[in-house]
Amino acid sequence: MPAPIVEARGVSKSFFGNPVLNEVSITLAPGRIHALLGENGAGKSTLINLLSGALVPDGGTIEVDGQSRKSLTPSDARKAGIAVVQQELSLTSQLSIAENIGLGAYPRRRGLINYPRLAQRAREVCDLVGLDETLATPVADLPLGRRQMVEIAKALFREPRVLILDEPTSSLSAHEADTLTELLRKLRTSGTAVLYISHRLHEVMRLCDYVTVLKDGTVTADRPLEGVDAAGLVRLMVGRDPGDLFPAWTPVDEREPIVSVSGFSSGPLSDIDIEIRRGEVLGIGGLVGQGQDDLLLGLYGALPASVRSASFNGRPGLPASVPKANALGLAYVPADRKREGLHLIHTIAWNMMLPGFGRVRGLSLRNRDKERALASELADRLDIKGDLTRQVQALSGGNQQKVALAKWMPSDPPILLLNDPTRGVDVETKREIYLLLRRFAGEGRAVVLSSSDTPELVHICDRVAVMREGRIVRTLEQGTISEEAIVAAAMGAEPARAAA
Repeated sequence: MPAPIVEARGVSKSFFGNPVLNEVSITLAPGRIHALLGENGAGKSTLINLLSGALVPDGGTIEVDGQSRKSLTPSDARKAGIAVVQQELSLTSQLSIAENIGLGAYPRRRGLINYPRLAQRAREVCDLVGLDETLATPVADLPLGRRQMVEIAKALFREPRVLILDEPTSSLSAHEADTLTELLRKLRTSGTAVLYISHRLHEVMRLCDYVTVLKDGTVTADRPLEGVDAAGLVRLMVGRDPGDLFPAWTPVDEREPIVSVSGFSSGPLSDIDIEIRRGEVLGIGGLVGQGQDDLLLGLYGALPASVRSASFNGRPGLPASVPKANALGLAYVPADRKREGLHLIHTIAWNMMLPGFGRVRGLSLRNRDKERALASELADRLDIKGDLTRQVQALSGGNQQKVALAKWMPSDPPILLLNDPTRGVDVETKREIYLLLRRFAGEGRAVVLSSSDTPELVHICDRVAVMREGRIVRTLEQGTISEEAIVAAAMGAEPARAAA
């Protein structure tokens, strides 16, 4: 094997006396795509931050090109050619694509930014990742998946020797994910070391050469991927044999509609008819960017929309605003939990109680003892562990997602709108969320699940409405739902038959 570019040797890290990493070692070699796996909270993000200089280890050493040191600074990491694409994007929304790609590394001429050179280099890396948008486009105008590709292009702009990717495909379309896969294979051939973090095990099995698995801050496996199957990886991550990921589907009796909408139009959406029934999970599928986000936001009153007719929870008309949607019993959990679903600097308990603050009116006082008791009850119900007075940003991604769901439970909403609720969470947390959604439906709620994970739609939903180019093109009932049928509808092909 060629000499490693970066090695961590026995690194440890604790926060407030709580160990997060315990003598962890990992070797990043040129020409290898190295998977880093583990449940949320296993220590993956902390290890990434040690390798990129964002954190200083409490013990152990980090070697770069054979030279040992106690820690790296961010400047050291950049000089060593280490680039990181975090799961949570670091783009400046009002700057253009080109300005974001070059941020912190602008080419200069006589002390000024060399914009022609910036445009040339930005176009080169955009072509690598399949970004064909105009370079002057503000990043704020891009959907989440395209912003993710800008973030990857930003890392490539620095011509890294080590590229660290944290859940890079969690918001990408199938086509964008395929483009990234081909790019990583080319980087491997050219001698780049890639550290690849993903909860999508089929990607790991298809793409990676080597794997390091973390559990509770320690290494449980460090070996070539050859000879390991997906079930084996799950056992290493969770410490036991994987049970069925999806809860058993049971048929529901015919339920009455709680939402009926005819002729819904909003932005790119045109003339959509949709019915949402009590006691069911209705899936919204299709290729990324076909209007799924606009549909949920329009139903929630967050985007202007028009209808021919509509009924929400027994009341006529479309909610004209988010407060009116909440009053009608709608709750919305966004895909981007950190930007739109949570207030990261506030406590876990505060975030759980947030929707209820709007119901405190006039001179009414908050009952903090009651709030604490309710937050503790919700944490037990959703298995959110630890001190609820911590800032929510201290939680792993999976636990943050549980908080984003938990905050709606006190208001007992009859209609839940969920946008990719398992994006970037580990296998065990996914199962917990799936069980929760089926429980919600079993209690008579209506659950609308928009997801980019096709197997999730197949196994969780009672019906799946597939979108293409701003319209619902097919609605599949249980018995006809399959990955092939969803993909065929999304691509405009003939429907595939569900497996017997």
